[in-house]
Amino acid sequence: MLCNINGTGNFFLTWGVLTLLGLASQMLMSGVVFLKFYITPTFKQWQNKSNPKYPDPTKIRGEIIQMMKGLAAGTLAPAISLWLISKGIGHGYCGTTPEYGYGYTAATFMALWLGCDFYEFFYHHLGHRLESFWAHHKHHHHFPNPTPFAVIADEYVDMFVRALPLLVFPLFVPINLDMMFFQFAAFFYGYGTYLHWGFEFDSLPCDHPIINTAFQHHLHHAISIKNKPLHTGFMFKIWDQLFDTMYEGECFCARCDRKKGNRTVEKWSKVSLYDYSILLEYKFWATNELDAQSKIPKLVADTPFSMASAKAVHVE
Repeated sequence: MLCNINGTGNFFLTWGVLTLLGLASQMLMSGVVFLKFYITPTFKQWQNKSNPKYPDPTKIRGEIIQMMKGLAAGTLAPAISLWLISKGIGHGYCGTTPEYGYGYTAATFMALWLGCDFYEFFYHHLGHRLESFWAHHKHHHHFPNPTPFAVIADEYVDMFVRALPLLVFPLFVPINLDMMFFQFAAFFYGYGTYLHWGFEFDSLPCDHPIINTAFQHHLHHAISIKNKPLHTGFMFKIWDQLFDTMYEGECFCARCDRKKGNRTVEKWSKVSLYDYSILLEYKFWATNELDAQSKIPKLVADTPFSMASAKAVHVE
């Protein structure tokens, strides 16, 4: 029960605990995906990578630093919400009650899902449309080739506003805080991890009529800039369809790139890879400088021919 976190009524303790829990969940979700798809990438994985290049460690270092800023700001709203509940302010509650059972929880879950998805879209849309909003949002676009660590790599103001529903809704509507916080962690951070993953599912093609896929978010990071909002929606495409911010140009998803012959073993052998173990070194975090060993030879494993054909190749 999240309400138990604020048992002492100490706001700063609650904020600290939520931030630590958030950090743990971020490192788990983003870290596991990063380990599998970036540390030891394979040819088969690369064929589904939206951006055929891999980001150098300096960019990932920047993502993680920005992520920590976003985390500290993003946990403010839920911490305030829990603190207000402890003071008897608002309508948030934890667990189930005779007045608000499972049916009500399910109904508010769906309403929050759709409402927050539009809120995320519209605020993101304004971030590209208005100068004052872009001043904060542009920091997220320092990462044109993001990894899963970029999900909440936002500046303080940007992330605080994104998390405001966690504070505002319980003030006016009876909301199960356990459900709401879980929803944000799983549906918004979890799906955000997929969007920033950098890889595409063949089973969820980019031309899906309802769902925004990883390609749409790759497209967004690649070409959506100030005064050019494209695919600023989160999960559902309907908002971009209504606001006429869908990309209408030539498709450059991984599947289309394969059809053009750009995802061959020969091209894979020339892809620059990095030794991301440098992210574990204190000196790198202090200096943000790569040494001569940051690029490493690549092992071509899992080629179209057979696993037995794996061989070491030179990386330019």
